[in-house]
Amino acid sequence: MGKFSKQETSWIFYDWANSAYSIIIITAVFPIFYKAAATQAGVSAANSTAYLGYTIAIATFILAMLGPILGTIADYQGFKKRFFSFFFAIGVGFTACLAFVPDDQWFLLLVFYTLATVGSAGANVFYDAFIVDVTTEERMNRVSARGFSMGYIGSAIPFLISIAIIVLAQSHILPLSTAFASKLAFIITALWWGLFTISLFKHVKQRFYIERQPHPVRSSFKRLGHTLKAIKNYRTLFLFLLAYFFYIDGVGTVISMSTAYGTDLGIRSTHLLIILFVTQVVAAPFALIYGRLAETFTAKKMLYVGICIYIIVCIYAYFLKSTLDFWILAMLVATSQGGIQALSRSYFAKLIPKNKANEFFGFYNIFGKFASIMGPLLVGVTAQLTGHSNMGVFSLILLFIISIIILKVVPQPQEPASHYDKDLNVGGRKN
Repeated sequence: MGKFSKQETSWIFYDWANSAYSIIIITAVFPIFYKAAATQAGVSAANSTAYLGYTIAIATFILAMLGPILGTIADYQGFKKRFFSFFFAIGVGFTACLAFVPDDQWFLLLVFYTLATVGSAGANVFYDAFIVDVTTEERMNRVSARGFSMGYIGSAIPFLISIAIIVLAQSHILPLSTAFASKLAFIITALWWGLFTISLFKHVKQRFYIERQPHPVRSSFKRLGHTLKAIKNYRTLFLFLLAYFFYIDGVGTVISMSTAYGTDLGIRSTHLLIILFVTQVVAAPFALIYGRLAETFTAKKMLYVGICIYIIVCIYAYFLKSTLDFWILAMLVATSQGGIQALSRSYFAKLIPKNKANEFFGFYNIFGKFASIMGPLLVGVTAQLTGHSNMGVFSLILLFIISIIILKVVPQPQEPASHYDKDLNVGGRKN
């Protein structure tokens, strides 16, 4: 990490910390634990998958509504870290609370999962916005990609520990039930997430901001109104967000529902956990590769590559029949999931005025979160109507095709929209 400053390194390590939640709670252990609880309560496989999709949709809708409003307020001096801390505490707290839900209370699990997801995703809005405070535009692709790469490596460690505990419990080597072993994984996630966020709290500061005003909430709503009126004047920004809306929907849906989909296909939970662990390991270097290749071929071209790979994933998923097929599918996803997200974050950061990073990342969030409502709903409804989960995954191809069409007319980022400040009569500065 010698090539990175202390601020960049501290920011990068939040990906290392928070990604444990992404793999253990969103992707791997929690979905399996939830599916077992739902089955025990007499809920069918297709319905339990649909309910999980609806829950993800509810959580993302809450964040989509809150993101731009809170982001606008957080652009005032000293507010960014406060909002980050608030959502971080909710995320870590309710992740730990999952461990104390009775095994058969599938509905309560979904409630706590919703709150934990709101906390995690909410903290990520302000974390993403901190990228303008810790690095320069020239380094954003590399720093963002390193964050995702470190996230995969960092999440693999608690995930491996969790897998070991669960497998040893299933093998009766440890005197624990599988359910209790899964609950230990939730505690490990919360502890890991909290411990490795300390560096961000110590070293990352809000360097770009708007000076505080007498009535910050009222003023924030006014600024948000100005932004909504003016955003149509920024064609590049708007077109990119529109393309992002469609392709990140497909990416997020594949990530969040892959384990439930694999369970419906009859793949054993132990195999699923091992596959997901290897996916994390493989994804780490590919995130770095995307960042390096973006410097040579541009981020836009590498986004095309990632989107095309996801189209192949959706087609292959339709014909998925065996554990080997799932292995192949997971490795395809591993090549692109980190890269496409990292380059989206840095591409957008180059387009926005730095002193309004929270406000604009609030819009980035709202596009991403509203997109994440559509994908899981599409999969859930299709699974219930057809009785086959693979039909829902296959339908995601349409989203990727639309995103390619829109992305084709998105210009390369030039200068950030700094002249926005003149329109809104607000200024920012560095400490």
